Amino acid sequence: MPEKNQVSKAEITSLTSEGSGVCRIDGMAVFVPQTAVGDVCEIRIVKVLKNYAFGIAEKILVPSPDHIADSCPVYKKCGGCLLRHISYEAECRTKNGIVRDAFERIGGLSPQFDDFLGAEATERYRNKAQYPLAVQDGKAVCGFYAPRSHRVIPVEDCALQPAIFSSIIRTVLDYINEKKLSVYDEETNTGIIRHIYLRRGAHSQEIMVCLVVRKDISRQLSALCRTLAEKYSNIKSIVMNINSRKTNVILGDECVTLRGSDTISDTMCGNTVEISPLSFYQVNTVQAERLYGKALEYAAPDKDEVIADLYCGAGTIGLSMAKQAARIVGVEIVPQAVENARENAIRNNIDNAEFHCGDAGEVFGKLRRQGCKPDIIVVDPPRKGCSTETIDVIAGAAPRKIVMISCNPATAARDARLLSERGYSVDKVCGVDLFPRTGHVECVVLMSRDKA
Repeated sequence: MPEKNQVSKAEITSLTSEGSGVCRIDGMAVFVPQTAVGDVCEIRIVKVLKNYAFGIAEKILVPSPDHIADSCPVYKKCGGCLLRHISYEAECRTKNGIVRDAFERIGGLSPQFDDFLGAEATERYRNKAQYPLAVQDGKAVCGFYAPRSHRVIPVEDCALQPAIFSSIIRTVLDYINEKKLSVYDEETNTGIIRHIYLRRGAHSQEIMVCLVVRKDISRQLSALCRTLAEKYSNIKSIVMNINSRKTNVILGDECVTLRGSDTISDTMCGNTVEISPLSFYQVNTVQAERLYGKALEYAAPDKDEVIADLYCGAGTIGLSMAKQAARIVGVEIVPQAVENARENAIRNNIDNAEFHCGDAGEVFGKLRRQGCKPDIIVVDPPRKGCSTETIDVIAGAAPRKIVMISCNPATAARDARLLSERGYSVDKVCGVDLFPRTGHVECVVLMSRDKA
């Protein structure tokens, strides 16, 4: 067993989903951040636990072909990106391996693995950014939280965000500092301005500026609104969101439009969508369209078939399939998302879609008892996966196909295994990278009813 401060030579043999390299020293697994598979390093042990240890690479003796230099000045401080130190090709291999490992090792399954869908753009792909504010050296700054903390790392320009976001936040910060507007302190629950929250339509290029505040300061923001509107022609909406609670949740329930419209518009899979500050909308629009395209490929509905879309959010997945099916039945627990889904259906002249609000398992179970018999079920659960009740209701509905979209391959593999025990074969899995340079990876799963 290694000891703290021990320095050893070792080769990195794998990467975790958190982006740390893994090696073995004195028979124990050691996790080493910002290393690549194939790096041979001098590693100092910094923490030893019962079954594993943590180390830092004091020197890379032989760099891996995967290891690259990164230009981001805050990469090692910010908690956003985890994989900027390896090539994108290596990142895709790593993420594909995470997906395969989840289904083969955790799920004990043997599906066909389709080619991993890497992103065409690895930078400037995000359509949303939420910048917490803080006071440092007497001035308001914004940026992102350091890992496992609420300490703000000032960021002038994040390579994952549109370049125009950097200019907008500089304009807002200059105004806050010039007018000496107070910045929120979460420890004392004092101060006013909490976050700068920006959204942009990937196709429309329309921008929303949302300022999250502890109380209404609309009069103090009027000059800022004029400045933003004059300086940036793509800003179509400026909103103040009021969040007076002492909480880590960023947005409050009340939105006040200060200038322009309440929403911005964009398109997703050919459908027009309206985006409010509180709307759920996939952060990487282009990759989300590829993800939904793979889900539609797996579903392959006939014109006379019914699709149930569980955990449907604002309905973007179900609505993208509506023209290929007879009927879409969506279920979502967030009331505003359900309202967004209904509005999106009307806006796009889709009259074969209906949306219901409530727990996926509970509401869909009720719909089943009322005679809803879907041929295909599409399910897009949160990171924790499906509840046991939802799994039972899905299996009890006996659709001919189940298509699962998941942001957590481990829980997707667990749920796929549970459904395989209830009469479904797990046929295909495809990994999709929605968030290049971060540790996140999505997957799409095709399951079919076992006729045997």
